[in-house]
Amino acid sequence: MKLGSATEMSNALRLAIGTFTRVPVPPPDVINRLIGGQAMALAPCIAVVLALVCGVPLLGWQTQIPHALLATLSIAILAWITRGLHLDGLADVADGLGSNKPPEQALAIARKSDIGPFGVLTLVFTLLIQVFALTACLDHGNGYLAFIAAVFVSRIGLTWGCIQGWPAARADGLGAVVAETLPIAVPIIWTAPALIGSYFVFGALGMAAITAGIISALMLFVLCRKRFGGVTGDVFGAAIEISMTATLLVLLLAN
Repeated sequence: MKLGSATEMSNALRLAIGTFTRVPVPPPDVINRLIGGQAMALAPCIAVVLALVCGVPLLGWQTQIPHALLATLSIAILAWITRGLHLDGLADVADGLGSNKPPEQALAIARKSDIGPFGVLTLVFTLLIQVFALTACLDHGNGYLAFIAAVFVSRIGLTWGCIQGWPAARADGLGAVVAETLPIAVPIIWTAPALIGSYFVFGALGMAAITAGIISALMLFVLCRKRFGGVTGDVFGAAIEISMTATLLVLLLAN
């Protein structure tokens, strides 16, 4: 991926904001694979802003407000400001993977707009785990930082899904625009400071949490390449949720 002109970078930024948030921005003038890749490379930047804003309720951890409520509020605000797209992708991918159908049929199931039993169960348990893990981090006084780290790492996991090796499962959709658009240097550049920063904030288990978040996303990409034939926008959304959950689970052990 090469750095584009100011116009291309502006289009990439607008695509990133429009894709990952509900913040109203003018649509990009053009969408192609160069701009798509640049937008995905910006995902961790968008994530930091999202986490700082959505995590504000967590700053009340020393008040009388129950920690579980604070954690639920931050998770809910994050879901709202991202339009629930990542959770929707998680549910769709769960339905497709849980169908045990051949790749083409499994992909068709994942593409449907309705939600099946696998999707419901996956959504419920994922959100419960996120809330309980974040609550535990709040109990130990580092919930806000843990939330920022988890949201940040989940978007780094997304960039790992845009390197060579994960082809698009379909010829249309987000996957077709961003699949295999990033050089491996991009996720490495994001991962390295995340690992270093997590060590200074959380210690060795912080580095383990970052690693767990990224590996969980990579495992999903491997599974979806096998079951669907590649990645889709739903797969990227699912990877974000799974990566965030894995990161929070390990971070609660760092307390």
